[in-house]
Amino acid sequence: MLKVAKRGQVPPFIVMDVMRAAAERAAARGDVLHLEVGQPSTGAPAAVIAAAKRALDTDVLGYTLALGIEPLRARIADNYRAEYGVSVQPENVVVTTGSSTAFLLAFLAAFEAGDRVGIASPGYPAYRNILSALGVEPVLLPVGPDSRFQTTVEVLRASGQKLDGLIIASPSNPTGSVLSPAELADLAAWCEAEGVRLVSDEIYHGLSYGDPAATAAGMGARSGIIVNSFSKYYSMTGWRLGWMVVPDDLLRAVECLAQNMFISPPTLSQHAAVAVFDCKDELNANVARYARNREVLLAELPGAGFDRLAPADGAFYLYADVSRYTNDSQAFCKRILAETGIACTPGVDFDPAEGHRSLRFSFAGATTDMIEAARRLAVWRK
Repeated sequence: MLKVAKRGQVPPFIVMDVMRAAAERAAARGDVLHLEVGQPSTGAPAAVIAAAKRALDTDVLGYTLALGIEPLRARIADNYRAEYGVSVQPENVVVTTGSSTAFLLAFLAAFEAGDRVGIASPGYPAYRNILSALGVEPVLLPVGPDSRFQTTVEVLRASGQKLDGLIIASPSNPTGSVLSPAELADLAAWCEAEGVRLVSDEIYHGLSYGDPAATAAGMGARSGIIVNSFSKYYSMTGWRLGWMVVPDDLLRAVECLAQNMFISPPTLSQHAAVAVFDCKDELNANVARYARNREVLLAELPGAGFDRLAPADGAFYLYADVSRYTNDSQAFCKRILAETGIACTPGVDFDPAEGHRSLRFSFAGATTDMIEAARRLAVWRK
């Protein structure tokens, strides 16, 4: 009997299963409200579409360099100066096939099998699943209201864990919580002092509802890796494009891995994405809509019984404690979908230990959908 490699025997990304169930319900009844997926319901900006059409007309769609086209790497570097006042060299920018590829390249280049990498729990499930597939041990660091659902230096010291790497996310998925600039600087300094490789997930930058999120770039973590994406703020999810800011010591390793594993990022997407940095008005209008959606749910969900929410200062998620109603968040989400037509994601996707008592709502959709979802949930809970 032929074997199946153990590295492929990782848990599923449950939100994708929820999407499939929601699609089946939509096909049968047509009444689904999608609060399960972290995907903007807006399309790519008009200038991006126009740039893609020009690229098609000029037939520039051969392979690119593995690290990406120079104009895009330069625009990304320029954006760090414009948005954060941080100097990033274009040579240290690596364009990738979505942030998912960036995480894979980062983990392969930075960690050996058997290394131990800290991850906040609740946190993005693909971190631990990719690490596990690579033979790297994910070390779950439980976080909650006391640290605003973020890993802090205090959390690390209290854990007593010996780590080779640390992954942070601000704004985070699933909670939307944000590290303050001081907290982020302390983490960068701690990693530098302890010889811990920092990986900063910044794919929800631009989606903040107070002060802008700070970047770990330029914070003294000379060995740190920054990961970002064109999918969320830039509303280019299906274009499969992301980027990394890679320290000098890892740059050649990342390049060789990218050459062998992916050849190059999608060429059409790269040429189109050069234009996205000139679309801030359109993109910020999307953020204003997410802010309205957030206000609707924060105002209405408590009346429907969902009043124990993590601080959603960024991204487009609300993470709800539903322990008063269930000890099985997967069954609870299936029931909500079956009885209300609302798709949401069980907390066990993000927290295998405690997530059976939580769920995540995404407010990336239309405002009318948020209003209707709140209404349906209020009726359902009566």
